[in-house]
Amino acid sequence: MDTLQATAPQSPAVARPEASSPPPGFGMRNKSVSSSQVRHTASGREYLTFRLGSEEYGIDILKVQEIRSYEPPTKIANAPSYLKGVVNLRGVIVPIVDLRVKFNCLNEMGEAEINSFTVVIVLNVRGRVVGAVVDSVSDVMQLAEQMIQPAPEMSNAVVDTTYITGIANVSDRLLILMDIESLMSSSEMGLINSLSEH
Repeated sequence: MDTLQATAPQSPAVARPEASSPPPGFGMRNKSVSSSQVRHTASGREYLTFRLGSEEYGIDILKVQEIRSYEPPTKIANAPSYLKGVVNLRGVIVPIVDLRVKFNCLNEMGEAEINSFTVVIVLNVRGRVVGAVVDSVSDVMQLAEQMIQPAPEMSNAVVDTTYITGIANVSDRLLILMDIESLMSSSEMGLINSLSEH
C-alpha cells in the first residue's frame, strides 16, 4: 500500500477524474500529516477536501494521519456494506469505511468505482486509527469562520445532517464540511466502541 503526500500548508495537486494518471506530488512514501505541519491560525481552520461522487467535502486536517492509495481490504463476514474490511497498517489492524457507500454517493450503476484516484484517508479518531475510502483528494484549504454557513435544517427522517458542521462557498462551489470524528465514533458506525473493547 503506497502512502500518498498530504502535508500542509503546501496543497497537493487537485485530482481530476478525467486525467489518465495520478496527479503530481502524490507519489511520495511515508508522508503523514502532523499537527506541527499545520498552520492553525485564529482566522480559520484548515480542511482536507475530497470528493464523494460529484460532491466535495472537507474534514479538519488535524484528524488526518495520512493518505494512502487504495488496496482491497480483507473482508469481514456479516459487516455492513460500507465497512469494506480491514487492512494491516504497520502492525495495526485498521477498519476501512467506504464513505461513498455510507453516504450513497455512487455512480449511475449504483456502484462505488475503484480507479487510480481512489484513496484511503487514514484518520486518528479518539486515539483509534480508521480508514475512509473517497473518490479523490482535492486540496488542503484554509477557511475563515465567516466563510462557513450553518447546514440547512432538515428533518432527520428525510436527510441526516447530524455529521454536517457547515457549508462553505469557495470559488462558486459548495464545500460540505463534515464532523468526521462524530461520524466515525457514532454508535451507528460501531467502530470506536468495538475497537475500545479489545
